[in-house]
Amino acid sequence: MMRNLLSRAITAVALLSTIVPLAQAENWPSWRGDGSGISKEKGLPTEWDRKTNVNWFTKLPERGNSTPVIWGDCIFLTQPISADNRRTLMCFDKSTGKLLWNEGVVHTKPDKTHQTNPHCSPSPVTDGERVIVWFGSAGVVCYDMNGKELWRRDLGDQDHVWGTGSSPVLFEDLCILNFGPGKNAFVVALDKKTGETVWKVDIPAEAPASNDQELSDKQRRDRDVLRGSWVTPLVIDAGGRKELIVHFPEKVVALDPSTGKELWTCDGIGPLAYASPMWGNGVLVAWGGYFGPSLAVRPGGSGDVTQTHRLWHKPKSKLRLGTGVIRDGHIYINDMKGIAQCIDLETGDEIWTKRLRDPKSQKGDSWSSFLMADGLVYALNQAGTTFVLEASPEYRLVATNPLEEVTNSTVVASDGSLFIRTHEGLWSIGEESRKSAK
Repeated sequence: MMRNLLSRAITAVALLSTIVPLAQAENWPSWRGDGSGISKEKGLPTEWDRKTNVNWFTKLPERGNSTPVIWGDCIFLTQPISADNRRTLMCFDKSTGKLLWNEGVVHTKPDKTHQTNPHCSPSPVTDGERVIVWFGSAGVVCYDMNGKELWRRDLGDQDHVWGTGSSPVLFEDLCILNFGPGKNAFVVALDKKTGETVWKVDIPAEAPASNDQELSDKQRRDRDVLRGSWVTPLVIDAGGRKELIVHFPEKVVALDPSTGKELWTCDGIGPLAYASPMWGNGVLVAWGGYFGPSLAVRPGGSGDVTQTHRLWHKPKSKLRLGTGVIRDGHIYINDMKGIAQCIDLETGDEIWTKRLRDPKSQKGDSWSSFLMADGLVYALNQAGTTFVLEASPEYRLVATNPLEEVTNSTVVASDGSLFIRTHEGLWSIGEESRKSAK
């Protein structure tokens, strides 16, 4: 009898060991998840449309460009309410799409942005205890998981004709923000519990004049008027040393995330920086905006590492806004015209280039970043079509999935489902087989 009981106990433990991991849904706590844009989820949907494999759809008040973040059963999304001059954080139930709460601030002062970039474009960030949002000139606000405001900081006016784009990130007890672009641009670390400033590093307001003779009139305008960085910072582990990577205009900068001390710099990305830093296989990749230069650099150096650590430098790149992903020594990334590329990480050479266009609408422009999961890349365009590709040096299109709604957001994954924010609403996509099994 004792032998039978022991056998049953062993069987029960074995069953629990297989069940528990399935019950632990992956959180997606910031715009790029853990910063890489790579999800650990398996068996995510690969085919859907407006009627097929849709868990739910929730209508949103108006258009917006931010991406949802997820913790547990909650989806957090920033949303402008223009008629009321409100900038809000919304919380939705992940299973049903029901709005749980909606909190925000009122900001009536004039605030610059581009017509294609509504306010509240930065995505939230959460650690499961608090959710922190940057509302541009309306400040940084921290809420608890039930929507109660914990603190608020006014960091000054954000002043650029194209508005904001950088999302806050968390490192230990710090909330780090690339505040800019514009004349009053800086990187700042706030205590995530109180909002107090721990360190601050100013971004140079003026470009070096050393290369003036090499610039065209248009390039000078880009440098002097449009100059700026919209990138979301990235914390990496470089041989046991934590480094905070930020693209300043003209260079990549690594800071100590705890103190803001400059560790190293690498020149070569031009006056504009849209796509955020990418990190994989020991290599950092940085893209300049508006057909600007691109480069790859090995971290871990000291001072100016342009000559010692830079792997490659391309004087001109495609027009990129979204951020790609890195896998097995290859970069997968889109450009604003919807042209996807596989690029060799070590050399910067193109492996393949394919234009992704919806077969029905023939539209392909994209502002979105890539999501990668289970060896697949999810590439969303402005027409609301998601292309599923194999993350492979041999191009293979797996599926084309239209939602037929405008979007500048990025696909995110959690608990076997995909979540897509469009100008019309928030979609939850799941496989029918997985839904019936729950």
